[in-house]
Amino acid sequence: MPKNVFAFLLTLVAILAQFNVFAEENATIKGYVYDEKTNWGRPEVEIQITHKLEGKKFIVETNADGTFRFSKIPYGKYSLKVLTADFNPKKFDFEVTPTHRPDLKFGVALKVSWMFNWGDSGEKEHYWSHLFAKILLFFYGTCLIMIFFYSILQLTLAIAYARNKKTKAAKIEPVYNPDTTPFVTVQLPMYNELYVADRIIEKIAAFDYPRDRFQIQVLDDSTDETKDVIAKKVAEIAATGLNIQHVHRTDRTGYKAGALDDAMDQVQGDFIAIFDADFVPEPDFLKRVMPHFSHDNVGVVQTRWGHLNKTYSLLTELQAFGLNGHFAIEQGGRTASGHFINFNGTGGVWRKKCIEDAGGWEHDTLTEDLDLSYRAQLKGWQFVYCEHIVAPAELPITMSALKNQQHRWMKGGAECFIKMWKTLLTTKGVKLGDRIHGLSHLFNSSVFIFILSLSLLTLPVLHIKDSFSDLNFVIQFGSLFILSTIFLMYYYWHAFRDKTENTLGSFFRFVVRFFQFLIVSMGLSLSNTVAVIEGYLGIKSSFVRTPKFNVLKKGEEKNNKYDKKSLSIINIGEFILFLVFGFTAINRLAYGDIGMVPFHLMLCAGYGMVFFYTIGEIRASNK
Repeated sequence: MPKNVFAFLLTLVAILAQFNVFAEENATIKGYVYDEKTNWGRPEVEIQITHKLEGKKFIVETNADGTFRFSKIPYGKYSLKVLTADFNPKKFDFEVTPTHRPDLKFGVALKVSWMFNWGDSGEKEHYWSHLFAKILLFFYGTCLIMIFFYSILQLTLAIAYARNKKTKAAKIEPVYNPDTTPFVTVQLPMYNELYVADRIIEKIAAFDYPRDRFQIQVLDDSTDETKDVIAKKVAEIAATGLNIQHVHRTDRTGYKAGALDDAMDQVQGDFIAIFDADFVPEPDFLKRVMPHFSHDNVGVVQTRWGHLNKTYSLLTELQAFGLNGHFAIEQGGRTASGHFINFNGTGGVWRKKCIEDAGGWEHDTLTEDLDLSYRAQLKGWQFVYCEHIVAPAELPITMSALKNQQHRWMKGGAECFIKMWKTLLTTKGVKLGDRIHGLSHLFNSSVFIFILSLSLLTLPVLHIKDSFSDLNFVIQFGSLFILSTIFLMYYYWHAFRDKTENTLGSFFRFVVRFFQFLIVSMGLSLSNTVAVIEGYLGIKSSFVRTPKFNVLKKGEEKNNKYDKKSLSIINIGEFILFLVFGFTAINRLAYGDIGMVPFHLMLCAGYGMVFFYTIGEIRASNK
């Protein structure tokens, strides 16, 4: 063979060998990208690998099922990076060799660019966005702790109430003695109570109490035809020989507290019973209450409120459920533990000397009853609570009326806290437990601030959960809210008055009612929070009394000129929150992150119920 031909063949073999080597130094690698939250394949994720030695880049995108494929990839060491900006930075190294074809399976997590992606370098979260996330979690945790602390205090009251109830049967109730009948003045403060004025005056006039031992004062601040209705009824009762006066003011200074204070110099009795216009006390009320003043240091005897129209609607059922909690556990539990309680503004009797010694009625807060109660007890007066004596009353039947009542109670509570907290902490002779429970009592209305704040903070907290894996452990403390709910269930279970012998059936009815109550309470948190903040900021407003209807059951509805209905900025806020929490719940449910979905569904239902109740009432009133 010629020498040159041999050289040519040798060169050709070498070239073919090089092609063969090149072919063998390329590989195909596959991978799978899944969502870390749902474990589902993630489509349209752009992935880049870079040859570390040569710097050559290869880019592919995942298919509909989350798989991807790199073809003809030279052997060597690579770095992988997720390019799609919607995900947290993902980067790792791998190597491709003739004997190693890596299976590139990895998860990705969405990041929230609108809140926590400030200056993201692709390597780690930006310092300031991380700091902001920590600040939000601090406030989130504070709200959880405050709600948890509130629930613990309520739990202690429920335990005290339950223990006391077991031994209560052994206690002997004082008996009315006609030979020592004290003189009692019954005060009926009213303002434009056209629908119920007649009823309450007639009920008090029918008291089974010596007619020469009690006086009736109708304290009337009315500016409409109610004053004429009252004048006529008072004249009718007076003609029977009963001691009754119509005290009408044209100047409404101080509102209810002002009317009570102005009438003090006309009080003939040593004791003063007070009833709001919607109450319907039993004829033997005074005979059952007055024996509890057997000791000279008893300044107040408070009775439990009953509910005339509890079964009128779901709204009244839920109000009764909540009020029963207060009148059983709070009043009963505090009494059993020896802590301060409060006169509830109506359905109770004061010793006149106690009012005078405590400084009299003051009208710098909307809850003059709570204010005077604490001033009197800090002076050493004892308050007696009689759960077994019931003073029936009417519950608000409209959302607007309920909101008026709640606004006054919540704002007044905040005003009393500002006014009394220093005095409560510094007054000598007050036990530490009384100080703690007293401050909690005055601070109670503030729980709505923490409920609203917590609910709003859960929205960015979900995004923090998606964006910062190192902060996820903090979010786990949200279980405190579940524990708080359990404590409150125990609290309301002992106050639940619809129990039957069928304990299991009673418990199921209770659970349904409890969560209905919780949902509506959440829905009222926006309007109640506004009221509390107004109280803390010292923003003064008039005493807006709760409209009374004199309606006990469906079918007796009547137009009430005092129940003003209009769409407010708070109603709009409630509708926005209804949409926000509803969307968030659906979105997280679809995404597979169900941790906060029940909470957000409850918020959505609560705000929706409050808003649509209001809209329905506005539409009905405009017909």
